[in-house]
Amino acid sequence: QVQLVESGGGLVQAGASLRLSCAASGRTFSGYAMAWFRQAPGKEREFVAAIMWNSGRTAYADSVKGRFTISRDNAKNTLYLQMTSPNADDTAVYYCAASSRRFTVTMRVSNVDYWGQGTQVTVSS
Repeated sequence: QVQLVESGGGLVQAGASLRLSCAASGRTFSGYAMAWFRQAPGKEREFVAAIMWNSGRTAYADSVKGRFTISRDNAKNTLYLQMTSPNADDTAVYYCAASSRRFTVTMRVSNVDYWGQGTQVTVSS
């Protein structure tokens, strides 16, 4: 049974840093694309960043490019999202995701095979 378990969310001041983690288990993710999505109240779930598990190739939404960094630790089967200089617009529930399909510059919600349960990130100004 595949499990994606996020952690690291919470309340953070604008301009501070926060790192989200996603522990993946239940299958080998070799060849998979891993990603972070987020969903703010009243809005649709949106793509944040993605990384190919094997090659490490990445892609970012324009809104987070240069501020957020996605990475993975293959030995620990863990995905990370380093958030620097967050602002109030980054407040959302953040979801870890896994897809068996390759991505180009973004990943579609419909292409995700597995979701985590989400972790709340609240940025205070």
